[in-house]
Amino acid sequence: MTRKGTAIRAAAVWAGLSVMSPLAAQAQTAADILNYKGADRDQKLLEGARKEGQVVFYSAMIVNQALRPLADGFMKKYPAVKMSFWRGDTEEIIAKLTAEVRAKNIVGDLIEGTGVGELAIEGDLVQPYQTPVSQEYPPQYRDARNLWTATRLSYFSAAYNTKNVTAAEAPKTYEDLLDPKWKGKLSWRIGTSSGTPLFITNLRIAWGEEKAMAYFQKLKEQKIVNFGSGSARTLVDRVMAGEYPVALNIFAHHPLISAAKGAPVTSVLMDPVASTTATMVIPKGVKNPYGAMLLADFILSKEGQAILAKAEYFPSRPDVPPLDTLAPVVPTRAKVPENFISPENLLKFNDSSEKIYQDLFR
Repeated sequence: MTRKGTAIRAAAVWAGLSVMSPLAAQAQTAADILNYKGADRDQKLLEGARKEGQVVFYSAMIVNQALRPLADGFMKKYPAVKMSFWRGDTEEIIAKLTAEVRAKNIVGDLIEGTGVGELAIEGDLVQPYQTPVSQEYPPQYRDARNLWTATRLSYFSAAYNTKNVTAAEAPKTYEDLLDPKWKGKLSWRIGTSSGTPLFITNLRIAWGEEKAMAYFQKLKEQKIVNFGSGSARTLVDRVMAGEYPVALNIFAHHPLISAAKGAPVTSVLMDPVASTTATMVIPKGVKNPYGAMLLADFILSKEGQAILAKAEYFPSRPDVPPLDTLAPVVPTRAKVPENFISPENLLKFNDSSEKIYQDLFR
């Protein structure tokens, strides 16, 4: 080959590499960004996020109550980075994320919700990320694989209509639910991992399989109403309306919020109180890795967690207390034993607990 031909070929190869290298570099850089630990980490994230110019947050949190205040707080702190959000239920978020990953067109940069992280991990939709802020959280709220971080806690309880059920006669223990007077008057949510599967998983882990199954065999005789036409909040609304005297395994703070506004409803914590944490993940192929990490840091910080507390959520960060109006359903304050169901156990037991529900209660 002539010297001229060699030069032309070399130029062609260099041109090809120039076209390919940004894509390869982007994939490598994203992983580096998400796990960078250098002393200049904060500066690098901010500079990179400014260049990206935006970050997209998918979450199950309520829009006006939490997502808008979060966006306002984040953009006030980082005015060069536009934060947008999309709100959906857990199943909707997972369906949307799955479609984006399959189409290799990721829109959401940071994904959050109760049960979201576990399902996204099971679907191989996420990648590891590390933030020094997570070290300020208790060990049970951290993932050894760095696939999720904890954003907010949930405590689960029973709820009853205070007009139809007196405090004296209201069920206060799981054994009380077996009283024949409650036959056909109990209700619970179906079709969601935080509904019937969580109720069943809680007792399986706390009591052991033998004791729990013996209890479920008795509980099935109560003919519990299977509520599948709305959210946990909707079921509480039905209790308030008098349609159902008692609801099981609802978010414990929802009745307190309604009761403060004059609604005839209250919560009852039963030993053990099931608790979970909403989780936050970063999808494979994330488009704005700098912004994703900057936003994750903000949500996990005292500042971000204070916004969630004000929005009537339970911060997962231990040095940010919940509102005083919600404190009565925090198990440690109510002196009722708590059974924290880790994201791994929530996923591990979900299918088998769902099968128990189908076999006994459907």
